[in-house]
Amino acid sequence: MNPSENKHSVLHLEVGNSAEIQLLAGDVTEIPADAIVNAANSELEPGGGVCGAIHRKGGPVIAEECRKIVRQRGPIPPGQAAATTAGNLPAKYVIHAVGPIWRGGSAGEPETLAGAYRSSVQIAEELKLHSVAFPAISTGIYGYPLEEAAKIAVAALTQALQRTEHVRLASIVLFNQSALDTFARVAGARQKVPR
Repeated sequence: MNPSENKHSVLHLEVGNSAEIQLLAGDVTEIPADAIVNAANSELEPGGGVCGAIHRKGGPVIAEECRKIVRQRGPIPPGQAAATTAGNLPAKYVIHAVGPIWRGGSAGEPETLAGAYRSSVQIAEELKLHSVAFPAISTGIYGYPLEEAAKIAVAALTQALQRTEHVRLASIVLFNQSALDTFARVAGARQKVPR
């Protein structure tokens, strides 16, 4: 199933190469994308917020695969990502992206956040997936200011999608209308006209 068919679809940006960024308000765990992105910690441990919801809804198999990845590779550095099964979620995969903790903006946070988005798209491309749904990485308990995070997310995804063959749709799923409005304003997104 394609997120562009989802009833929560609100705004979109065409990024060339027949790729698109879509902005939605809703629950990322309910988006029928090929992969959903988890805003993860370096140990890939179940946490709160989006991470907790993904682990609860996806079931224990996700945490089991996360532990295996960390045993094999060690903790995932901020700005990087790793993929697991999606368990009971409507997606095929969960891509666990480690974003930065906000420390004022001068500790490499923008580059790290962009890296988390780019790494996620790269993994989706390697898996030959068509669609990926993202939360607003690092804007929850990691404290990244929403407007700054929106600028980085949209720029990083635009750049990454211009280099993909398989990934054609990146959805950013925001937790409420206010967050959606912020991302839409920053992105200059417009309402999608039904065809």
